[in-house]
Amino acid sequence: MEPYLSVIIPAYNEEKRIGMTLSAVEKWLKGQAFSWEVIIAIDGAKDGTANVANAFASGKENIRVIDRKENRGKGYTVREGMMAANGKVRLFTDADNSTDISHFSKMKPLFDSGKDIVICSRDEKDAPGARQAIPQSPIKRLMGNMGNLFIQIVAVYGIWDTQCGFKAFNEKSAKRIFTVSRIDRWGFDIEALALARHFGFSIGIVDAYWVNDTASHVKLSGYIGVLWETVKIRFWLITRQYDK
Repeated sequence: MEPYLSVIIPAYNEEKRIGMTLSAVEKWLKGQAFSWEVIIAIDGAKDGTANVANAFASGKENIRVIDRKENRGKGYTVREGMMAANGKVRLFTDADNSTDISHFSKMKPLFDSGKDIVICSRDEKDAPGARQAIPQSPIKRLMGNMGNLFIQIVAVYGIWDTQCGFKAFNEKSAKRIFTVSRIDRWGFDIEALALARHFGFSIGIVDAYWVNDTASHVKLSGYIGVLWETVKIRFWLITRQYDK
């Protein structure tokens, strides 16, 4: 039977923390009335992530592991999970559980009312009530806002937090977007939202309570790369590469 919700968890070198995330996700899902599945998509991890994931999934029909040995990037990994999923709604969430799985309880009513895509935002300008457990320093907030203004001007106008790693798509929008998306690394969120607008899908936003993890894999070069990827997304939209 087709599950209502597919939860996709991309993972790279998450041996130390993915076990706790999987336990939290499974515990919450078991308390819900809808059917579900979990897909752990491993992005060429060099540590014991696959061992932890496979041990957790062992004997559980609705928990699967995609253990790709080559590192291709978070965007590629989420895309792989989305296309392997069977759910009517397909959610990706980060392996560090920075946005708790219980946030989906805020998303579901928007899907029930007809939204195609629902995202979490850590910015109050998107969703009143959004907050971070440990606020970023003023300099980081300034840099983040400047980068987001660039993203809004170039690709995704009107959304202040395009990068929160908790986004859900109905089956139709997931298939349409992730069969043509191209960005393999950190800019994939921007591409997915830009394509959602391009293809006319509706987007809902809910507030996030975000608990930052200092062991993040994102480096300064990643942030710079996102800006360059944003330019490429705009070029591909203008030249109608996504429509081919």
